Amino acid sequence: MKKAQRPAQGLSYEGGRPREEDIPTRKRLALWDRVKWLVLLAAAWLILVWSVMADYPLASFADAARIQVRVGYWVFILAGLEVLRQLHFLISEHWAGYHQFWLNRVWGGANRVTDRRLSAWTRFRLGRIVRWVIVIAVIAIVTGKIIHVEPLLALLKIPAIIWHAMPTVIQLLFYMFFVVAQFALLFWFLSRGGVDVYYPDDIKTRFSDVWGQDHVLEKVKENIIFLENPELVEDRGGYVPGGILLWGPPGTGKTLMAEAVAGETGKPYVFVDPGAFINMFFGVGVLKVKGLFRKLRKLALRYGGVIVFFDEADSLGNRGMMTQGIPGVSGASASSCGCNGFSYLSSQAQWLMFENAAGSQLTERLAEPEPGVKRNRQILPVGGMGGMGGGGGMGTLQALLTELSGLKKPRGFINRVVRRLLGMRPKPPPHYRILVMMATNMVSTLDPALLRPGRIDRIYRVGFPSKAGRVRTYEGYLAKVQHELTGEQIDKLAVVTPYATGATIKDLVNEALINAIRDDRDVITWPDVIKAKQLKELGPPEDVEYIERERHAVAVHEACHAIVAYRTRRHMEIDIATIEKGSSYLGMVSSVKPEDQFTTWRSEFESDILTGLASLAGERMFFESDSSSGVSGDLESATAIASLMEGFYGMGQTVSSFSIGQRLQMGTPGGRGKGSQEDPQEHVRRMLADRIEDNLATLLVRAEAILRENERHILALAHALETHKTLSGEDVVAVFECHRGPQVDGTPYADDEFIARLREYHLAAARAHREHGQPDLPLPAAEPVLVSGVVVADGYGSRAVGSGNGDGSLGPTYEPPVYQPPDGSANGQS
Repeated sequence: MKKAQRPAQGLSYEGGRPREEDIPTRKRLALWDRVKWLVLLAAAWLILVWSVMADYPLASFADAARIQVRVGYWVFILAGLEVLRQLHFLISEHWAGYHQFWLNRVWGGANRVTDRRLSAWTRFRLGRIVRWVIVIAVIAIVTGKIIHVEPLLALLKIPAIIWHAMPTVIQLLFYMFFVVAQFALLFWFLSRGGVDVYYPDDIKTRFSDVWGQDHVLEKVKENIIFLENPELVEDRGGYVPGGILLWGPPGTGKTLMAEAVAGETGKPYVFVDPGAFINMFFGVGVLKVKGLFRKLRKLALRYGGVIVFFDEADSLGNRGMMTQGIPGVSGASASSCGCNGFSYLSSQAQWLMFENAAGSQLTERLAEPEPGVKRNRQILPVGGMGGMGGGGGMGTLQALLTELSGLKKPRGFINRVVRRLLGMRPKPPPHYRILVMMATNMVSTLDPALLRPGRIDRIYRVGFPSKAGRVRTYEGYLAKVQHELTGEQIDKLAVVTPYATGATIKDLVNEALINAIRDDRDVITWPDVIKAKQLKELGPPEDVEYIERERHAVAVHEACHAIVAYRTRRHMEIDIATIEKGSSYLGMVSSVKPEDQFTTWRSEFESDILTGLASLAGERMFFESDSSSGVSGDLESATAIASLMEGFYGMGQTVSSFSIGQRLQMGTPGGRGKGSQEDPQEHVRRMLADRIEDNLATLLVRAEAILRENERHILALAHALETHKTLSGEDVVAVFECHRGPQVDGTPYADDEFIARLREYHLAAARAHREHGQPDLPLPAAEPVLVSGVVVADGYGSRAVGSGNGDGSLGPTYEPPVYQPPDGSANGQS
């Protein structure tokens, strides 16, 4: 006979404790639970007998007992009721039908009737009144029997009796308790504040006031349906999502969306100040969390629901984690006296450059630290220092987690303690309809325990609005003021502000209104908006004046950027060109995308690099192989993008990824040969650097060819920049195409004689550059016509994405012509 197989490891588990709903009878009580109230009543009766003997010293115990039988009959009535109750429990423990009748028909029916006729808030208040009345009545009756007065009079005499009966030691204890109470009151006072309650009539915000975030708003509206009609989910076996996290950049409408939720539902809105939980003393934050949720439960019962909003949740939702400071860019690579090399890059390239500066791309993947060289990093505590601070540390976050997941626990002293003393099961709490909403722009710092389902059930990203969202937002804010902007101009404004949020759009419209008021007007015009855009994005220009030769050099530098961007881009539009000095740049050429695009191609990255290298190629071309330190930012950007193309994106000579090769330590193509003593990692990095340098050199030659082909356009744009300082994108195109623009007339630049005069002025400026003097010729007077007194200028960082022919090439192959100035001398070449 075969033996039954046993598990290889461990013990087999059979059976288990059944669920309460599977047990048809009442749970059996222990002996003490059966007799404890009878013992208590017997002790009370003996105390009453003792009081009779104290009043009549000659009476014996038997005489006092007989007297108390006649007077204290109520004790025996209570004892009889307790005996009947225990008999009821005993029958319920053995007879399932009897137990189910009382459980479902009697008490269950009574609960159903009260639930239908009385709200949870009314039941809560009535229950509290009844409990206090019973407690006070019992105290009054017992006291009245002891001092032989009416219960009501005994209740009034209780304070005096207690005071006169207290010995000196008890009074001293009372004084000590009073001292301790002062500290308790101090902590209670510190735990107040930081929480603002707005009732339904106080909130005027509606969903119609939230613009540009329709996709997120539709998801949030679902939670409103569940908050108003929870049975839609609960009757089908689910649960109502009780937590929403809104994360995204500042100013995108997260707080406004939370206010709109409260306004639409007509529920109280509780706003939690982000600094409310940062305290000096340990434990105050915990008290604030406990007090907050106690208030939320009361509001939920009273109004049928409540919405609590934690703004800047990252100040509370972390455990004081350690984070690495972002290393800055060295002064040598980001000179404050150069061209804004970051401005002309595409949005994707700008983000890659930011990652490079933060150490998450090149510095982490490509460059391993050399022996003996320490990384420039600083470890900073986020959650506070020492014993002070607060935030998510010091138990505050743990208290919040407990409250978020503990809303279904039995609450109340009578419910949890007294009912257990009576042998009764505590009642479950009512459904607290509490919708927790949080907002942050640093979602990575939030503790994972806070983000788990059951606490935060839904996480929505509130990002930058799309173009359609920006148009709707501009229309909404412009509708509140008087303006002359057409639909086409509003659409153009949405295009040239690709990363505008609701807050920045509101601020821009307000600044445009200020510009109009400054000119004694009530109506906003298009120049007012463009001025406001330039001020908000670039800041006011510094009140400095270039020396003439440096002004010309900066103008040529920016004109080279502009012509290469104009010739190599087809899906990008020049937005602004300026030589007005800012806080960290001497000039800038920026471009914007006319449509949203989320991928970047090799030809587009090459256009970025070409635009960046145009400054170096142009300065060498126009200033006899000389170049300035202003190209440092341009070279840094170009090198970073070329490195990513070669090592990570498969846009170079190899296909494999350098990053995964480093991570898996499997090497990359072109490693060292057998017998070589060179470090393999050093060899790989050197070969990668060689390929990057070759790619940059090739693109530099192409940039030089484009510049030589468009030499007259560079001189024309440089002249326009020297004349007007700042040009809009339309005016730059007008100068290149030699037609009239919105603010500048570009037709004079079609005149060959005028271009010849510009060449002569350039040669004079180049000689002044070599000799550190002043040009011997003035700036030519036949300048482009200024159509309006308002200079249109807006400074959004250029995003060089895309190349010219649409087939992946960079345009026709140029044969670099020799630059021949009017006097016949050849300009220096590199």
